Amino acid sequence: MKQDQIATLERLIRRYQASYYNGEAEISDAEFDALWDELRSLDPSNPIFTQVGRDSVDGFPKAAHLIPMGSQEKAANPAEFRTWALKIAASSYVVQYKLDGASLELQYEEGYLVRAVSRGDGVIGDEITANARRMKGVLFKLDIPFSGGVRGEVLMPRAIWQAKYKDKANCRNAANGIMRRKDGLGCEDLELVCYDVSDPSNDTLFSDELEKIRWLEARGFMVTPAQVFTDIEAIIRFREEVAAQRDKLPYDIDGLVVKDQKTDMADLRRARPERQIAFKFDLEEAVSILRAVEWSESGSTYTPIGIVDPVRLAGTTVQRANLNNPDMIRALGLKIGSPVRVVKRGEIIPKIEGLAMSALNQIDPNTLQEITLPEICSTCGTHLVDGGTRLYCPNLQCPKRIHHRIEKWISVLDIREFGDKLLQRLYESGRLTRIADLYSLTEAELSAMDRMGDLSAKKVIRHLMTPRTLSLTTFIAGFDFDGVGELIMERVISAGYNTMEKLRSATVEDLSQIYGLGEITARTIVEGLTETRDDMDAVLATGIISIASPPLEESQVLKGYSFCFTGELRTMKRSEAEEKIKALGAQAKSSVVKDLSFLVTNDPGSGSSKNQKAQELGIPVINEEQFLEMLQNPAQAAFFKGASIQTKKLKTESGKALQGDLFEN
Repeated sequence: MKQDQIATLERLIRRYQASYYNGEAEISDAEFDALWDELRSLDPSNPIFTQVGRDSVDGFPKAAHLIPMGSQEKAANPAEFRTWALKIAASSYVVQYKLDGASLELQYEEGYLVRAVSRGDGVIGDEITANARRMKGVLFKLDIPFSGGVRGEVLMPRAIWQAKYKDKANCRNAANGIMRRKDGLGCEDLELVCYDVSDPSNDTLFSDELEKIRWLEARGFMVTPAQVFTDIEAIIRFREEVAAQRDKLPYDIDGLVVKDQKTDMADLRRARPERQIAFKFDLEEAVSILRAVEWSESGSTYTPIGIVDPVRLAGTTVQRANLNNPDMIRALGLKIGSPVRVVKRGEIIPKIEGLAMSALNQIDPNTLQEITLPEICSTCGTHLVDGGTRLYCPNLQCPKRIHHRIEKWISVLDIREFGDKLLQRLYESGRLTRIADLYSLTEAELSAMDRMGDLSAKKVIRHLMTPRTLSLTTFIAGFDFDGVGELIMERVISAGYNTMEKLRSATVEDLSQIYGLGEITARTIVEGLTETRDDMDAVLATGIISIASPPLEESQVLKGYSFCFTGELRTMKRSEAEEKIKALGAQAKSSVVKDLSFLVTNDPGSGSSKNQKAQELGIPVINEEQFLEMLQNPAQAAFFKGASIQTKKLKTESGKALQGDLFEN
């Protein structure tokens, strides 16, 4: 379940990032930050934290930034802020309001404005110069012959939003949409407030962050207030003071930006600078009354959802809030009618954090009712098991449980031709009752199904029946043990349980001794292996699927290397390529991270986020031909890894240099 939750959070964050940078934000900043914080709590090293957004609005010419526009680290509470501050140990800090608008860079040559560029992906953005010239605070000519960039935030004052744009969710949404209008209408209602300046040709122009603010103010730019602090606790108290008064400010802010006062240009060029942080305001909390509990069914698991009196949280009306599991209900002492604290914590729906003690004495205890747990599976009628952290149907043949498992198997094996609708029809007809049933399907059966032609049926069967040798990790992951994915199984197998026989003989106590596993995960694996034993054996008996033998140490010729694949491969599916490198001891990664060995793509010149990230981190990018050569002769890995990555300067139209890393064969 944890891996599913991480995947859901990643998907939502990428979706909302895209809508935000396209001026059509679907949720508020507070809601987005809650998603962000929840993902960080579940998966602190997730690569999404080192990536930046992508601006994909059509119709505007693209332009490169002079000042890197990466994302900031975030601290959601004083404890996280203290951890950051103690880590960087600055002697003094510059503290500014964190403006809630849209980033814009003004580019000057010899004191004249030549272009205005939206944030985009942090490296390339949309040139919206004509629109920017209509905004307040944008200077066409400076009083000195400065060449470089000025960064600011495009804002809509609250008074203007209240008077003219209340059809938009908030000031930020309104500003984002207007600044990207092709006709520029409404840009006169926007203001640019600036907070950074840089000359790419002169890293010594500024040595102090407060000096930058004074320079901007002296030129005539509107700037955000800035204060210098030497005491960490004083910054925390200042945040509380500002939070209490922020509704009186002319603009929306959602926290403070805290920077090391000493300017560090190398740090500022990072995708996510380390010596500055967004110290966010506390998440909004509301008190409501728990009126009922509904039970959401996913696979065999029943999850409690609290129904509360409607309250406003982070710009939305909330009536449903997650209760996680039966143990949480018991631990919090919740009852129907209890006053509860509801907080947005990043789930798809909010969470009930606990009883609202301040309102408890206003409730007549005689009106409270116990929360009853469902006892019977709504699908198969089996008595449910209350495992404390999980309420579930134990029936191994429960249709809902089986359907979810078959879906997971299709997904793990990447059988794309086997769509959801086809799977649903086969399942509802009773033709599929376990994973092994997939391998008895025939072309005639599929052809006879509604809207399934002979050619489509033949293609599905061909891909389904293609013999595959899977690593033990992939094979186990395909059987959908609750919260157990390939990463967890890799730990188990690395601990010596590298055959099916060894896994099946392992006890809960054995597996719980493995670093990174607990008793709950160990029990899930042991029970899952028992539950799926017959189905696993039946799948292996088909001869279509086999499990790779434990690799000999001498065969681990790519051990220590890792690969990420992007785009389509011509000679094999991505899942097959991943199996091949795993057999040689390498790791398959789903994203580009700093310790990645190779990015494999047939389109190295594309502007995809993975390509850009690989260039930024200096990771070799190889094509499919080179990858296949490496499989045939693994010694080539050292050659490719050691090959030179040369930095070439590409001239932009203005003659400014844009850095790009090109992998040299």
